[in-house]
Amino acid sequence: MSLDIFLFKFIFQFHGFSLLDTLAIFLSKYLPFILGLLAIVFIFKNRFWKKRWLVFIFLSLCLILSRGILTEAIRFFYYRPRPFEFLKITSLISESGAAFPSGHAAFLFALAFGLFYFNRRWGIWFFILAFLNGLARVFVGVHWPSDIFGGFLVAFLSFFLVKLLLSSILIKTEKEILATEKTRPL
Repeated sequence: MSLDIFLFKFIFQFHGFSLLDTLAIFLSKYLPFILGLLAIVFIFKNRFWKKRWLVFIFLSLCLILSRGILTEAIRFFYYRPRPFEFLKITSLISESGAAFPSGHAAFLFALAFGLFYFNRRWGIWFFILAFLNGLARVFVGVHWPSDIFGGFLVAFLSFFLVKLLLSSILIKTEKEILATEKTRPL
């Protein structure tokens, strides 16, 4: 038995308890929307408009590259059935299409990497919640553990490429913001 099947069965064995099932369904289906709204709050809480735009553009590029381009490109060339298809079990939520990599994980971990770059505290919370979402997606039967890890790797690659692409703009904007803060009267 592969490690993926072993880990999946270990996590999936806990379903059937109504409280856990409800929590997993909530984390799996609705947490991404909540985190998206919180990311918007993070963007607008910054008092510098240039920084707001920079964070917005940075996060948007990470998300587009991670979820919209790389995840879909991998799925185009490689189809992996979802656990409920392969093991003939009943999942707690319905999903269709390829399982690898997890689009939810790619999206949420890209958000976490981007936020961590700008604010470690927010980023750490987003990493924790992205991990919980991934665990919930396995628990409800729509992803293998390696799908979540694949989404994490896609998100990291996307973050790295966007950071590389925007490095000079990031440095320039940070210098401008620091200069503005020094000249601002208290």
